Amino acid sequence: MTAQPPLPDKWTKFLMDIYIQAQPPILGTVNIKEIEGKAREAMKDYISAYMYTFGSAGTWSTDAANKSAIDGWKIVPRMLVGATNRRLQTTIFGVEYPSPLFVAPVGVQGILHADGELASARAAGNVGVPYIMSTASSRSIEDVAKANGSNGHRWYQLYWPRTSEITLSLLKRAKANGFTALVITLDTMVLGWRPHDIETAYLPFAYGVGIQVGTSDPVFMKRFDLEPRRGESTSFPFEPEKIKEAAIGKGDERAARDMLLGKEWLGEVNSGVFRTWQDLKFIRDNWDGPIVLKGIQRVSDAEKAIAHGIDGIIVSNHGGRQVDGAIGSMDALEKIMRARKVRAAQSTGKLTVLFDSGVRTGSDVIKALAVGAQAVLIGRPFMYGLAIAGQEGVEQILMQTISDLHITMGLCGYSDVNEIIGKKDEILMKLDYKL
Repeated sequence: MTAQPPLPDKWTKFLMDIYIQAQPPILGTVNIKEIEGKAREAMKDYISAYMYTFGSAGTWSTDAANKSAIDGWKIVPRMLVGATNRRLQTTIFGVEYPSPLFVAPVGVQGILHADGELASARAAGNVGVPYIMSTASSRSIEDVAKANGSNGHRWYQLYWPRTSEITLSLLKRAKANGFTALVITLDTMVLGWRPHDIETAYLPFAYGVGIQVGTSDPVFMKRFDLEPRRGESTSFPFEPEKIKEAAIGKGDERAARDMLLGKEWLGEVNSGVFRTWQDLKFIRDNWDGPIVLKGIQRVSDAEKAIAHGIDGIIVSNHGGRQVDGAIGSMDALEKIMRARKVRAAQSTGKLTVLFDSGVRTGSDVIKALAVGAQAVLIGRPFMYGLAIAGQEGVEQILMQTISDLHITMGLCGYSDVNEIIGKKDEILMKLDYKL
């Protein structure tokens, strides 16, 4: 019996092009541990920037727990299933995306590469991966949207400002620039206890970097009788000592103003004000589109999100950057997805569940989907790519992760990614021993 060959697809082509051209991709490897090492090497002269981006809270135990929680689940493949042609398309909030992979919101990308968020937004647009923009970006909402492209899919992540007028201004700008969903980060009302950043007193915002959403905001800048800055780019490499010396030692007015604006913007978006469930009504009344809560770790919080009419949750612990000694995010997802109310809300479309924290490979994505997530965010790996090779580096990370997912899904005996979601008992086995 003669079989028809597989239909062409971009994910398989990515892999086959490497073999046919006999040349590794731009990062020189697809091994994520080696890529992490290359990123550190690329930033060796600015190690504080590397540590700020990739470091974790306290003893880094939560970061380790994230990886261990994912590794604790093992895939059990099935055989002789027609998986010649495979479908990764995923529908979230009525929009079909090419795959279940999303770019996680990561701030201050300008300290790793001169193009900052413009590079990662372009990469996401080129690959077709939804881009979630951070409020802590080193580029404006308008510039990131333009870089992402007219056909790009993008959501906006909100660090909830202290004042209503700034909140309303950011929501208005995000909506006007094609950001279709709002992601509210709940776990960063204050910055976490991060020893390396504390020891080095490293905080880019204090020097005017990572506040470009603020300096481009007309409401915020009006407080200082200043016009919003358009097309502002931060300097790379980021050298806080030089900025401080210019502001204080040399009387540079622009540097001094940037430091003042940084302090004021930090007081808005990391104000120390902890919001409550009742406060969500303000956002709902002023945002026309899906609202997603990022940072959910407890079953009771997932159920409260349903009760408050929230459209989606991202099970996340901020990549271990906020609370030391916390559970792995996959463990949180597994417990949340055992809750009857959550499963019922998901099955009727009332609640969408996404996963974040610890994802490195296509197999990791499969595990998260099988436990119950409908889409998965990737964070640190794409930032490794950015540090090494800018936009091309980010594109490789996105392509290799989805290509890995596409291949591994077939090898596991599945032809449609939607067949995997919530099939934990069929696809996975919990490891009760250590390798």
